[in-house]
Amino acid sequence: MEKSEKTRENRLKILLDDPYLESFEGDLCERVRRYKARKKQLLQRGQTLSDFASGYLYYGFHKEKGGWVYREWAPGATAMHLVGDFNNWNRESHPMTAIGDGNWEIHIPGVRTLKHLSKVKVCVTSERGTEDRIPLYATYVTQDKTTKSFNATIWNPRSSFVWTDEKFRPKKNVPPLIYEAHVGMATEEERVGTYLEFMRDVLPRIKKDGYNTVQLMAIMEHPYYASFGYQVSNFFAASSWYGTPDDLKALINEAHRLGLSVLLDIVHSHAVKNTVEGINGFDGRDDQFFKAGPAGDHPAWGSKVFDYGKTGVIHFLLSNVKFWIEEYHFDGFRFDGVTSMLYLDHGLGSNFTDYRQYFSMNTDVDAVTYLQLATELTHEIKRGSICIAEEMSGMPGMCRPIREGGIGFDYRLSMGLPDFFIKTIKEKEDGHWDIGKMYYELISRRPGEKNIAYAESHDQALVGDKTIMFRLADKEMYWGMDRADPNIIVERAVALHKMIRLVTIGAGGEGYLNFMGNEFGHPEWIDFPREGNGWSFKHARRLWSLADNGFLRYELLGNFDKAMIELIKKYRVLEGGMPRCMRQHEDDQILVFEKMGCIFAFNFHPTNSQTGLFINAPELGDYQVILSSDDRVFGGYDRVDKSVIYHTWAHDPQLGDGFSLYLPARCAVVLRKVEAK
Repeated sequence: MEKSEKTRENRLKILLDDPYLESFEGDLCERVRRYKARKKQLLQRGQTLSDFASGYLYYGFHKEKGGWVYREWAPGATAMHLVGDFNNWNRESHPMTAIGDGNWEIHIPGVRTLKHLSKVKVCVTSERGTEDRIPLYATYVTQDKTTKSFNATIWNPRSSFVWTDEKFRPKKNVPPLIYEAHVGMATEEERVGTYLEFMRDVLPRIKKDGYNTVQLMAIMEHPYYASFGYQVSNFFAASSWYGTPDDLKALINEAHRLGLSVLLDIVHSHAVKNTVEGINGFDGRDDQFFKAGPAGDHPAWGSKVFDYGKTGVIHFLLSNVKFWIEEYHFDGFRFDGVTSMLYLDHGLGSNFTDYRQYFSMNTDVDAVTYLQLATELTHEIKRGSICIAEEMSGMPGMCRPIREGGIGFDYRLSMGLPDFFIKTIKEKEDGHWDIGKMYYELISRRPGEKNIAYAESHDQALVGDKTIMFRLADKEMYWGMDRADPNIIVERAVALHKMIRLVTIGAGGEGYLNFMGNEFGHPEWIDFPREGNGWSFKHARRLWSLADNGFLRYELLGNFDKAMIELIKKYRVLEGGMPRCMRQHEDDQILVFEKMGCIFAFNFHPTNSQTGLFINAPELGDYQVILSSDDRVFGGYDRVDKSVIYHTWAHDPQLGDGFSLYLPARCAVVLRKVEAK
């Protein structure tokens, strides 16, 4: 073998696929070297990452022979006492013992001393004084209805939850069709919904609509409901806003029975700054978990920033990853705020147009290493689990194996797509959409890396913004959605809503995401109860009846979403790699592409129907429309005759063989070769 060939063979695979990374080979090799060195430093001989990430099995409250043991990690504390209703909140009767390496311990005799639902805290004495704190590894935290204060609550029911999901296995190579959901706002009533209500009322809808994955938001405990779960206080506690730990287990168990994978929206990018409810300053020091000084404060989120270079922090966070998989049977994670983790300035104000921005003094290399460890651990613990990065900078290697110079995620969210559609709807007149820019956004992803495509998530509907459907129809949604009443504004909105979703799932990635209710065009915005809106739940719920009552166009949008998902699954479209563009025309507002034998044809023009649109055929034969957004059952006008067979014929040498198609204005169709009988 020639020397040059050997060199090429030994190089990181990411360099072979992306020549723009040639100048940063040293940085990528250093990424791998740091990961290996950190892993070696963390693990003892013969240990796995899973062995290391078992903090929750040691710290916190655990039954032992004849009683309980409680352990805590607080290297800055000078004294610690366990307090609670079991000792009438006596701050001196139950001192903890320092056992080395910043660890504290107390053995509590009597298995019934800490009863089920007992309230406890730990009194921490440090140079800063004495404070009552919630234990770091508390698994259940509840709020007192009278005082509004939060306490750790012992969860020790007489009979433990019995899982029945042994036969369920997440399918590694099946593209995720994700239904993003918030349990609390999944009820139609103006209140906080529960785990059990979600299990009963929403899981069957998700299954019926054809999605195969549920992504649960706001599960990690957070004291402020309106934070949407992104200001986490207690990392090992399933939020009591919606019920008990066993209620969440029942939800996940039932999802698995239905064949649905369940992902946790995990927040390791920051933590709530609260000291009373959270982990901030737990041992009396500001830098136990977080970066010291101003670097420990997130300038945009008003929260605390983890120091990923500390072994104690890595142990805590990796143990958290393992805990949610082992204790609650989650099938993977959507890691929130990854861009913020990757850069010392959190990526604020950067447009990332230069590769040098990814490999500079601004990169938090400790965070990169932590993410590599977290993704490897997830895959080590549960076969078929997936990790999704909420990452908008385009960091190279995010979704490539660590051995190739990557960070180990399976997918990243296509965060540019929603921004494109919002900007287009706001700024472009109908008939003047930038079709080339649209297709560019749809196919923009790094070589060898997979994306989750979506037209809108919860982010696009938060207060101050609008859902796509509400942006398209605006106030007409309040009185124009009746199926019996013609309304040109609403009919335009319905048509474009379907087309935007179909083009997104058809070309935008290797997976797909929808936020609950958006599949049927849920109106208005999301606004959680807060002082500014009079603590109203009006916009923190889902109006399922809009799609169920049989009189409104919401049902028709839901029908289309279900048919679209069914087609995508049947023909395994998301497994087809990059789409093949077959036609793109700005003036005519036409976009046609092929994927997995399915031809997707879009006419975004508001008035000009195409009576003889030539379509290149992937191969000779007869073709037929298998999905039309213009069907009446989808809120259209039935202008497409799906019984027509299109025969391929020789066109000219430049365009090749194909067929001519009638494609109405504001309509999308999917065609496929007719199989011989």
